[in-house]
Amino acid sequence: MTTAATTKIPGYLAGTWDIDTAHSDVSFSVRHMMVGKVRGRFAAFSGQIVTGDNVTDSVVTASIQPASIDTGNAQRDAHVRSADFFDVENHPRWTFSSTGVRIDGHGLVVDGELTIKGVTRSVPLALEVNGIGPDDGGGTRLGVSATTTIDRNDFGVDIKLPLDGGGVVVGDKVQISLDIEAVLRQA
Repeated sequence: MTTAATTKIPGYLAGTWDIDTAHSDVSFSVRHMMVGKVRGRFAAFSGQIVTGDNVTDSVVTASIQPASIDTGNAQRDAHVRSADFFDVENHPRWTFSSTGVRIDGHGLVVDGELTIKGVTRSVPLALEVNGIGPDDGGGTRLGVSATTTIDRNDFGVDIKLPLDGGGVVVGDKVQISLDIEAVLRQA
Protein backbone atom coordinates (compact mmCIF):
# COMPACT_ATOMS: atom_id res chain seq x y z
CA MET A 1 0.00 0.00 0.00
CA THR A 2 1.40 3.40 -0.92
CA THR A 3 0.21 6.40 1.03
CA ALA A 4 1.06 10.08 0.99
CA ALA A 5 3.14 9.54 4.15
CA THR A 6 5.26 6.73 2.71
CA THR A 7 5.80 8.35 -0.69
CA LYS A 8 7.32 11.40 1.05
CA ILE A 9 10.02 9.20 2.63
CA PRO A 10 12.50 8.24 -0.10
CA GLY A 11 13.50 4.57 0.08
CA TYR A 12 10.81 3.70 2.65
CA LEU A 13 10.67 -0.04 3.41
CA ALA A 14 8.43 -2.10 5.66
CA GLY A 15 10.41 -4.36 7.99
CA THR A 16 12.09 -4.82 11.36
CA TRP A 17 15.04 -2.55 12.14
CA ASP A 18 17.43 -3.04 15.07
CA ILE A 19 18.93 0.06 16.68
CA ASP A 20 22.67 0.32 16.04
CA THR A 21 23.84 1.66 19.40
CA ALA A 22 27.34 2.38 18.09
CA HIS A 23 25.86 4.95 15.69
CA SER A 24 23.00 6.26 17.84
CA ASP A 25 22.68 8.75 20.68
CA VAL A 26 20.16 9.07 23.52
CA SER A 27 20.73 12.39 25.27
CA PHE A 28 19.05 15.04 27.40
CA SER A 29 19.46 18.54 28.77
CA VAL A 30 18.06 20.11 31.94
CA ARG A 31 18.40 23.57 33.47
CA HIS A 32 21.02 23.94 36.16
CA MET A 33 21.20 26.64 38.84
CA MET A 34 18.60 28.65 36.87
CA VAL A 35 21.29 29.96 34.51
CA GLY A 36 22.57 27.17 32.31
CA LYS A 37 21.93 23.66 31.09
CA VAL A 38 23.56 20.35 31.89
CA ARG A 39 23.69 17.85 29.08
CA GLY A 40 24.09 14.13 29.35
CA ARG A 41 23.63 10.90 27.51
CA PHE A 42 22.97 7.24 28.13
CA ALA A 43 25.53 4.75 26.83
CA ALA A 44 23.46 1.56 27.25
CA PHE A 45 20.18 1.26 25.35
CA SER A 46 18.53 -1.01 22.81
CA GLY A 47 15.42 -1.21 20.71
CA GLN A 48 13.73 -1.90 17.45
CA ILE A 49 11.53 -0.19 14.93
CA VAL A 50 8.98 -2.17 12.94
CA THR A 51 7.91 -0.14 9.92
CA GLY A 52 4.52 -1.07 8.52
CA ASP A 53 3.36 -0.95 4.92
CA ASN A 54 1.90 2.40 5.95
CA VAL A 55 4.22 4.49 8.14
CA THR A 56 1.32 5.05 10.60
CA ASP A 57 1.24 1.29 11.23
CA SER A 58 4.81 1.32 12.56
CA VAL A 59 5.83 0.29 16.09
CA VAL A 60 8.80 1.32 18.25
CA THR A 61 10.12 -0.35 21.41
CA ALA A 62 13.21 0.64 23.35
CA SER A 63 14.88 0.34 26.71
CA ILE A 64 17.51 2.40 28.50
CA GLN A 65 19.79 1.47 31.38
CA PRO A 66 19.82 4.67 33.47
CA ALA A 67 23.00 3.55 35.28
CA SER A 68 24.82 4.28 32.01
CA ILE A 69 24.30 8.05 32.42
CA ASP A 70 27.26 10.23 31.49
CA THR A 71 27.13 13.98 32.09
CA GLY A 72 30.89 14.42 31.99
CA ASN A 73 31.14 14.62 35.79
CA ALA A 74 31.58 11.37 37.76
CA GLN A 75 30.44 12.86 41.09
CA ARG A 76 27.23 14.24 39.55
CA ASP A 77 26.58 10.97 37.70
CA ALA A 78 26.89 8.99 40.95
CA HIS A 79 24.40 11.32 42.64
CA VAL A 80 21.94 11.07 39.74
CA ARG A 81 22.14 7.24 39.90
CA SER A 82 21.25 7.34 43.63
CA ALA A 83 17.81 7.10 45.22
CA ASP A 84 17.66 10.93 45.20
CA PHE A 85 17.14 10.85 41.42
CA PHE A 86 17.05 7.67 39.29
CA ASP A 87 17.36 4.98 42.01
CA VAL A 88 19.04 2.66 39.51
CA GLU A 89 19.46 -0.10 42.10
CA ASN A 90 15.67 -0.54 42.24
CA HIS A 91 14.88 0.69 38.71
CA PRO A 92 17.64 -0.59 36.41
CA ARG A 93 15.67 -0.23 33.17
CA TRP A 94 13.42 2.36 31.56
CA THR A 95 11.19 1.49 28.62
CA PHE A 96 9.36 3.13 25.74
CA SER A 97 6.61 1.40 23.77
CA SER A 98 4.81 3.22 21.00
CA THR A 99 1.04 3.32 20.98
CA GLY A 100 0.72 4.89 17.54
CA VAL A 101 2.31 6.93 14.79
CA ARG A 102 0.48 9.91 13.36
CA ILE A 103 1.00 12.58 10.78
CA ASP A 104 1.08 16.05 12.35
CA GLY A 105 1.23 18.78 9.75
CA HIS A 106 4.23 17.92 7.59
CA GLY A 107 5.90 15.73 10.23
CA LEU A 108 5.40 12.53 12.16
CA VAL A 109 4.73 11.98 15.85
CA VAL A 110 5.33 8.70 17.65
CA ASP A 111 3.01 8.50 20.63
CA GLY A 112 4.02 6.07 23.33
CA GLU A 113 4.27 5.02 26.93
CA LEU A 114 7.51 5.95 28.71
CA THR A 115 8.28 4.19 31.99
CA ILE A 116 10.84 5.70 34.38
CA LYS A 117 11.20 4.52 38.00
CA GLY A 118 8.11 2.33 37.60
CA VAL A 119 5.93 5.28 36.56
CA THR A 120 4.39 5.19 33.08
CA ARG A 121 3.21 8.29 31.25
CA SER A 122 2.14 9.05 27.67
CA VAL A 123 4.86 10.89 25.75
CA PRO A 124 4.81 12.18 22.16
CA LEU A 125 8.06 12.10 20.19
CA ALA A 126 8.34 14.57 17.30
CA LEU A 127 10.01 12.46 14.61
CA GLU A 128 12.20 13.40 11.67
CA VAL A 129 13.21 10.70 9.18
CA ASN A 130 16.77 11.56 8.17
CA GLY A 131 17.10 8.95 5.48
CA ILE A 132 16.99 5.34 4.38
CA GLY A 133 19.73 3.78 2.33
CA PRO A 134 22.43 1.16 1.86
CA ASP A 135 25.35 0.73 4.24
CA ASP A 136 28.88 -0.43 3.47
CA GLY A 137 28.12 -3.97 4.68
CA GLY A 138 25.40 -4.66 2.15
CA GLY A 139 22.55 -3.90 4.54
CA THR A 140 20.01 -1.10 4.71
CA ARG A 141 19.97 1.66 7.32
CA LEU A 142 17.28 3.95 8.65
CA GLY A 143 18.18 7.25 10.32
CA VAL A 144 15.70 9.13 12.51
CA SER A 145 15.81 11.94 15.05
CA ALA A 146 13.18 12.50 17.73
CA THR A 147 12.62 15.06 20.47
CA THR A 148 10.30 15.57 23.40
CA THR A 149 10.17 17.40 26.71
CA ILE A 150 9.06 15.74 29.93
CA ASP A 151 8.52 16.94 33.48
CA ARG A 152 10.82 14.83 35.67
CA ASN A 153 8.35 15.13 38.59
CA ASP A 154 5.77 13.17 36.58
CA PHE A 155 8.10 10.15 36.73
CA GLY A 156 8.97 10.27 40.44
CA VAL A 157 12.27 12.10 39.90
CA ASP A 158 11.00 14.80 42.22
CA ILE A 159 13.91 15.84 44.39
CA LYS A 160 13.76 19.54 45.30
CA LEU A 161 17.05 21.38 45.70
CA PRO A 162 16.12 25.03 46.34
CA LEU A 163 18.60 27.86 45.92
CA ASP A 164 18.98 30.44 48.68
CA GLY A 165 17.97 33.35 46.44
CA GLY A 166 15.03 31.50 44.87
CA GLY A 167 14.79 28.94 42.14
CA VAL A 168 16.18 25.42 42.10
CA VAL A 169 19.45 23.64 41.35
CA VAL A 170 17.82 21.26 38.84
CA GLY A 171 14.94 22.32 36.58
CA ASP A 172 11.76 20.30 36.20
CA LYS A 173 11.65 20.20 32.39
CA VAL A 174 13.96 17.72 30.67
CA GLN A 175 14.54 17.93 26.93
CA ILE A 176 15.18 14.52 25.37
CA SER A 177 16.91 14.09 22.01
CA LEU A 178 17.31 10.85 20.09
CA ASP A 179 19.50 10.36 17.04
CA ILE A 180 19.01 6.80 15.91
CA GLU A 181 20.46 4.61 13.19
CA ALA A 182 18.81 1.24 12.74
CA VAL A 183 19.69 -1.71 10.52
CA LEU A 184 17.07 -3.65 8.57
CA ARG A 185 16.96 -7.32 9.55
CA GLN A 186 17.64 -9.65 6.66
CA ALA A 187 14.97 -12.28 5.99
